[in-house]
Amino acid sequence: MASDIPGISVSNRRKRLRVALAAGATLAATLSATGGAAAHPEPAATGSPQQVEYFGKDGHPRHTEVPAPAPLSGAERSEIAGDGDVVPIVQNGPVGTKADVVFIGDGYTAAQQEDFHADVRTKWAEVSKVEPYASYKNLFNVWAVDAHSRQSGVSGDPSSDVRKDTALGSGFYCDGIERLLCIDTNKVESYARKAADPDVVIVLANSTKYGGAGYNDITSPSGYDGIATGSSDNAKSSQVVVHELGHSLGKLADEYWYDEYGTYTGAEPAWLNSSKLTAAQLTAQKKKWYRWIGQASPDGGTVGAYEGGNYYPRGLYRPTDNSIMRTLGQEFNLPGREAMIAGFHRHGSVVTSTTPTGSEVRRKQRVAVEAGDGVRLRWYVDGRRAKEVKDARSVTPRSLGVPADGRPHTISVRAKDTTKAVRDPALRKLLTGELTWKVTR
Repeated sequence: MASDIPGISVSNRRKRLRVALAAGATLAATLSATGGAAAHPEPAATGSPQQVEYFGKDGHPRHTEVPAPAPLSGAERSEIAGDGDVVPIVQNGPVGTKADVVFIGDGYTAAQQEDFHADVRTKWAEVSKVEPYASYKNLFNVWAVDAHSRQSGVSGDPSSDVRKDTALGSGFYCDGIERLLCIDTNKVESYARKAADPDVVIVLANSTKYGGAGYNDITSPSGYDGIATGSSDNAKSSQVVVHELGHSLGKLADEYWYDEYGTYTGAEPAWLNSSKLTAAQLTAQKKKWYRWIGQASPDGGTVGAYEGGNYYPRGLYRPTDNSIMRTLGQEFNLPGREAMIAGFHRHGSVVTSTTPTGSEVRRKQRVAVEAGDGVRLRWYVDGRRAKEVKDARSVTPRSLGVPADGRPHTISVRAKDTTKAVRDPALRKLLTGELTWKVTR
């Protein structure tokens, strides 16, 4: 795949057109054959080029490079410091016990922030319709960070010569590629850190135009693994977000390739959905996705080992022919769903409670916990199972059998997600949790 994409470079060795992202609020000049010059020259970008992933009209992903943005000026830092209210959109539990998704808006004026919040709700609803998000909605908190732009809309919409003064410098026609929606990652970091615990960052551009991008090779001081960009009012853009979160949450490799990459000769990839091994070898050696081989997959077809993936047409195999990690609009395959669920649980606890763990509770005090469907709960008193209580979401120490003897006791709940969508024992360890409280008289 991707050999039929003329003019798009996929290698650092090939000469390419590049676009410098502005140090200010606007996107820098897009130097492309399709035209569109900036009214004023922009300062040169600094740092190593940033790898970005984008998607054409056909839904097939591609990679390219854009220069890193220039460091923020003192005026920019000061302006951002006074901006960026954090608004809760979906709250399923305390920060740190859930996967915290942070949306940052761009191209929304001060008068349009409520529109931004509505767009976040719509976009998250589109993302969370996709499995396994649909089955694990309770593991996520969603936050909106208000970024006030001076102008409504974003650069490059509808045409390459359009320039807008926005908070994050969002713009289409980045690198001369119409659907590539770039942002100033330094500004994104400054806004994202306003949220308490950003696990996933999504930039929502105020636009109906289809497009987006994924920045998956950045290191964030705030702790998130990458940035996804997408249009607020284009339903297809939500698929860009789903794919990009496959990288950041699921640690999944891309399952497409470029013919010019030739044959892979390196070490076994760390990605869970990419291997040098054939189906027979995976099974014989009990490696990677061998537990799923021969099973019908939700993205169509049967799990096996299909040659081509992780950018190489030969020497590497992927689990299925055409999952969402290869083409937008598809489902995650079975190994992909397994990896995503495990990724959700890296950030979101299987069981949570508003009663702080380690705190003291009275014998007659009610303790309530929250856990998703399919989570098995078992309660314990001083480490011994309270067998008569199963899967209870609300208990009192007395109902568990804590005696009124004036002695110190503890109660605990152990949780296990019993989903059949995760088979790897190493990943299943992420699907467990335990909370403990001290009991007083």
